[in-house]
Amino acid sequence: MIKSELKEWLDTCFAKGVEQGLWSEAAAGDFVVEEPKHDNQGDYATNAAMVIAGKEKKATGNKVNPRAVAEQLAALLAGNEVLLGKVEIAGPGFINFFLNDDVWGRVVPAVHAEGDLFGLAPRKNGRRVLVEFVSANPTGPLSIGHGRQAVLGDAIARLLAAVGYEVDREYYYNDAGRQMRVLGASTRARYLELLGLPFTFPEDGYQGDYIRDIAQGMLDEIGDTYKDEEDVEVFKQAAEKAVFANINATLKRMGIVFDSYYNEHDLYDQGLIDNVVAQLRDKGLVYEKDDATWFKTSEFGQEQDRVIIKSSGEPTYRLPDIAYHREKFRRGYDWLVDVFGSDHIATVPDVMAGVEALGYDKSKVTVILHQFVTLMRDGKQVKMSTRKATFVTIDELIDEVGIDVVRFFFLMRKADSQLEFDLDLAAKEGKENPVFYVQYGHARISSILGKCTEKGVELGSLAETDLGLLRLPEELKIMKTMAAFPALVKEAAQDLAPHRLVPYLQELAGLFHRYYHDHRIVDADQQELSKARLWLVAALALVLRNGLQLIGVSAPQSM
Repeated sequence: MIKSELKEWLDTCFAKGVEQGLWSEAAAGDFVVEEPKHDNQGDYATNAAMVIAGKEKKATGNKVNPRAVAEQLAALLAGNEVLLGKVEIAGPGFINFFLNDDVWGRVVPAVHAEGDLFGLAPRKNGRRVLVEFVSANPTGPLSIGHGRQAVLGDAIARLLAAVGYEVDREYYYNDAGRQMRVLGASTRARYLELLGLPFTFPEDGYQGDYIRDIAQGMLDEIGDTYKDEEDVEVFKQAAEKAVFANINATLKRMGIVFDSYYNEHDLYDQGLIDNVVAQLRDKGLVYEKDDATWFKTSEFGQEQDRVIIKSSGEPTYRLPDIAYHREKFRRGYDWLVDVFGSDHIATVPDVMAGVEALGYDKSKVTVILHQFVTLMRDGKQVKMSTRKATFVTIDELIDEVGIDVVRFFFLMRKADSQLEFDLDLAAKEGKENPVFYVQYGHARISSILGKCTEKGVELGSLAETDLGLLRLPEELKIMKTMAAFPALVKEAAQDLAPHRLVPYLQELAGLFHRYYHDHRIVDADQQELSKARLWLVAALALVLRNGLQLIGVSAPQSM
């Protein structure tokens, strides 16, 4: 909010410079306002002078001194004495802004005025975005890798909705093909085993105990009806139904609800796969070699062409993915966001080549690839009990540490960074645990607000509260940090980077805990100061709650 106001003033002064002939419009929109790394560098800083100098040199061919530009721009900026206490030029031409302390007093009323909407866009921006994530085939419970993707995708969707997009969440899956046949064969083998009949378990079958549970469920429901059934279809259908029920229960437990499910098999049934091949063939982008059908991906920046239909007649994974993305575009979305595991890294360029070849704008597709999760205990990689499968399930992890911890920890690292999930830290209920630390800040403020009357201080009216009493450096820092929240949300949404919210929430909670430790918030002998401080921490609690909500973590009233 304050940052936006400052940027508007900077843009105004830049335009004045254009009017006065100091520089051209070439740099318009290319400079930024950001927080400096060190407090002695001001509240905010801009690279505007250096950007202007660079653009002018490029346009005229003449060398332009960035510091000279900075001096001209600083003179214009100094005209806003209400906002700015001091403007300094630093280094090669950075301009540092030192805001008047009174400016930060606007933050508390703004937070309370907007409440649960603080930091969120006031209205829809008219753009539709489809976020595809999880997309695990119904062959088994969700693993911790799927769990990271689920949390990441959901947090991205929440952020995009928060800044005004109309967001749809979609789950793409395939209930046909070899994997599903193996699932059916595995279930049939366990069904026969439970009946005490001879069976042959598939060499690459699914080993988890969940397969035995599915077979037992069939046995309980229909007895030995299918003891002589050699076709695995009936077993596949039963397994798919049971696995999807488990997946949906896990997602519901995580607070994740999808707006739509898309079955890859429909692409075949509706002739969309053949249609894509025909389109590519009409464009001269498909040819036959070695009894296979090849797509000329080399014409779209790839080192070599790719097979899209094998010599066996079976499409490779690229082809249905291309067809699926075409259908996404046909449904009228302005932006497509795909959240995949890093094992999809080889697939993405081929699919983007297909999107481009079919005449769609590939810049409207953003792919987020996340790295895998390693569970750690006592500094060593561990495996948890895996009764449900041959891998660690997200349900097992939630059972051990709780959903809030799982969601928070999964977002503590950038998506493309390997994530080491520290089970020892996750299980702690003290300030060492970052989730507890943030949530306890909200709970402690709730307790303070609930008990202030008992201690002789009424919260009173915000309009009648003298917020000018909030002069301590710690108080100004809290207000400054809260003011950064709307810009943080906007930038995190734009960059599809929900992990940025986590250190922010930790910082804000840390500011409160230190403030609470060093200063008395409720003091019956200092009524007016207490009221100001109560409104300050109440605003802080609102920002914590809004931030936690964006990553799907609860903000408890007590702990």
